[in-house]
Amino acid sequence: MRTASLALVAALATVSVTTSLKGQRPEGQVSARSLQLLAEGRAQRAAGQLDTAIDTLETAAMVDPRNQGAFVTLAEIAQQRGLPGKAIRLYREALTLAPDDRVALQGQGEALVAKGALDRARTNLARLKTVCGGTCPEVARLTAAIAKGPPVTTAQVEPDKTAKP
Repeated sequence: MRTASLALVAALATVSVTTSLKGQRPEGQVSARSLQLLAEGRAQRAAGQLDTAIDTLETAAMVDPRNQGAFVTLAEIAQQRGLPGKAIRLYREALTLAPDDRVALQGQGEALVAKGALDRARTNLARLKTVCGGTCPEVARLTAAIAKGPPVTTAQVEPDKTAKP
C-alpha cells in the first residue's frame, strides 16, 4: 500500500513538472502579447497620446518583464516630459536586459547630462564607443549632448537687477 501511494505521488510530481516546463517560452523570447502592446504603445506615442501610451507600455512590461523595448520607450517618454531621473531608472532596467543596447546607452547618457552627471554620461559614451566600434550615430548624438552640457534652470539664472519692482 505504501509503495503504491509513493509511486502515485512521484508520478503526479513528474507530470506537473513536465507540463510546466513544456508551457514555458524559450530563453530570451518575449511574449507575443507584450510585443503587441509595445507596438500599440509606440503608435499611441507617435499620435501624441502620451498618457495612454504610458499605460499601454507599462502593461507590456508587466505582461513580460523581459520586454526591453517597453522600458526604452517609457524612458524616452520620461525624457520628453522633462523627467531625466525617471528616464535614467528606466534606461537602467533596459540595460539590465540588454547591456549593449546603443539606443538605451545614448538615452541614458543624455538623461545623465540633463541631471548634470557629466562624468557618468562620459562613462556611457566610452561604453557606447566600445559597443559601436568607435563611430555610430548614437556616439555623435551623445557627444554633442555632453558638449552642450546640462540645461540652464531658472534657479541658475540671475534676476535682472535693472528691472524695477
